[in-house]
Amino acid sequence: MAEEKTYTIEELKEKLTEKEKNFCHEYCVDWNASRAAREAGYSEKSAKELGHRLLTKVHIKQYIDFVKNDYEFLCGISKTKQLQELHKMAFSSIAHLHNTWIELKEFEDLTDDQKASIESIETKTDWKEEEKDLIKVSYVKIKLYSKGAALAEINKMMGYLEPEKHSIKFEGKKIKLNFD
Repeated sequence: MAEEKTYTIEELKEKLTEKEKNFCHEYCVDWNASRAAREAGYSEKSAKELGHRLLTKVHIKQYIDFVKNDYEFLCGISKTKQLQELHKMAFSSIAHLHNTWIELKEFEDLTDDQKASIESIETKTDWKEEEKDLIKVSYVKIKLYSKGAALAEINKMMGYLEPEKHSIKFEGKKIKLNFD
């Protein structure tokens, strides 16, 4: 029996049609070939037969293995990207959002990193009467993401924290449990 060819991911991406790629991604959701074929755009009538036939193809099987084993790569998620986002939150400052202690920068003038550190913005407009004139007063409330939570998550991801030690009492005796 001939040995099956092993494809690189680049070869697989070139070899597979869009429907086949979609089938592979859908198949990894719940391992149902019929549903995956329907969701990928194959006909309702032939989905069951075609789904099972697709699973016999070497390049399809290899791409499915790649997808199920490397979601991070396919989604563009990595520890580095997560740490970069947490860095924006942990090391941001409300001072970066102001020209002076009272004058805010224009939102369009903020960098993408500065915008990423903002959890929410609330605005409010009031009218105040001052010497027979009505004056419009605008309020802006900016809330940044929690520095403490971001730093705690960075410490956890980087392994800077000691393993937590838990102890419980069982029938009057103290038992120590270590969770790594």
